Amino acid sequence: MFKTLSSKLAAALLGLLCLIGALYSALTFYGSELYQQEVNQKLNWKLAAHLVSEKTLMLEDKVNQGALDELFKMLMVINPNIEIYLLNTEGKILACSVPAEQLQRKQVTLAPLREFMSGQGRAPILGDDPRDVRARKIFSVSPVPVEGATQGYLYVVLGGQAYDSIAQMLQGSHILRMGAWALVASLVLTLLAGLLLFRSLTRRLTRLAASMESFQRADLRDEPSAAMPLARGDEIDRLGASFNQMAVRIKQQMDTLKETDKLRRELVANVSHDLRTPLASLQGYLETLLLKEGKLSAEEQRQYLEIACKHSERLGKLVEELFELAKLDSSATPVQMEPFALDDLAQDVAQKFQLAARNKGVALEVICPQRLPLVCADIGLMERVLANLIENALRYTPAGGRVTLDLSHEQGAVSVRVRDTGCGIPQEDLPHVFERFYRVEKTRQEHAGGAGLGLAIAKRILDLHGSRISVDSVLNRGSRSTFSLPAHNVMKS
Repeated sequence: MFKTLSSKLAAALLGLLCLIGALYSALTFYGSELYQQEVNQKLNWKLAAHLVSEKTLMLEDKVNQGALDELFKMLMVINPNIEIYLLNTEGKILACSVPAEQLQRKQVTLAPLREFMSGQGRAPILGDDPRDVRARKIFSVSPVPVEGATQGYLYVVLGGQAYDSIAQMLQGSHILRMGAWALVASLVLTLLAGLLLFRSLTRRLTRLAASMESFQRADLRDEPSAAMPLARGDEIDRLGASFNQMAVRIKQQMDTLKETDKLRRELVANVSHDLRTPLASLQGYLETLLLKEGKLSAEEQRQYLEIACKHSERLGKLVEELFELAKLDSSATPVQMEPFALDDLAQDVAQKFQLAARNKGVALEVICPQRLPLVCADIGLMERVLANLIENALRYTPAGGRVTLDLSHEQGAVSVRVRDTGCGIPQEDLPHVFERFYRVEKTRQEHAGGAGLGLAIAKRILDLHGSRISVDSVLNRGSRSTFSLPAHNVMKS
């Protein structure tokens, strides 16, 4: 029945208002009754004493019935709601102004009467109602003396049974009736105002819920359709803004997952291609050696074995680079930061490639000023970065070309530039040269041997150091790769 938040809030508000109304009414009527009893008893506090002083109600130990009858008649004319009882010293009813068959008590408890006569009690003081064993009434009482001694009590019940119920009180009080109607009207107005307030509050929640359902039906692909405010308002506004941010982030993550899945498929395809080629060549030459065993000359056998060994080395290098890149991606290789001289490391790495450069007819040189500050990095990983960049430059630089490793100190950092005079990279391929297994199509066959992982490994290492690598190139004139490392606070001596 109550499926929506607004209906539940309305039901809760209605129940709360009914409870408040009932409690307020009970307290109001109870307080009004007490107030009426207190006022009535205080006004008639000495009524019994005046009546005793006016009439001789007992003669020796007998009731003066004539005086009592006159008193009953007089009070019936003055106030018919008053009931009079003549009690003995033990509280037993000797005579009364009401019919005897209406009495349900034969005796009245004397403790409230003594409290009243002592003057120590606070009004209203309630005594027994002889006409109802469960009821208690306000009263006035006075001792009845005979020759100076108390022979009984005049017990006057004020109000009688005229105001025994709330309905009778409402019928007898115009103010109470007005108060009851005012209470009902105020509760109804409060309920209507609460319903309008709940409607205004839940309207935004309804829009937010609809936006969430729409986002869910769209398989979390689209951003939420309902525009939500910024997180500057109340809790609902902040909830809407948080949902918007969450939805945008989910969409970005979905896009990232799609892109990652696309790259994964391309990676699998590229790995398969780059593994298949050397494996097929290696298998082909080995099978040839097995099939033509004894038919090949020693020179042919050596040639086939050299080619198979070359493909085996290429395959081993590819697997090694894949393993290294996987370790860098999984952070399995910790970065050991330490200060060192980058120019000395550059000289050492260049020296390792001097023989390969001479054999290819390429000049390899290192240019750096005499004093460079130390850098703080992982020396082993930086050696791999420099080696990959130099190896890549040598691979695409023809004979007679030049590869230069240039170091300089610029704005608190040591910059490294690896330049070559090779075939260059087309502008449309520049943004992709650091992607895994990416090789420019024009040079893929011309310069076989690279798997397209060297630059990706270099970029990943520099990412771990918080450094950025960039490349610029002019087609048929060469390329330049650039990165920098923050200078250490101690200069090399």
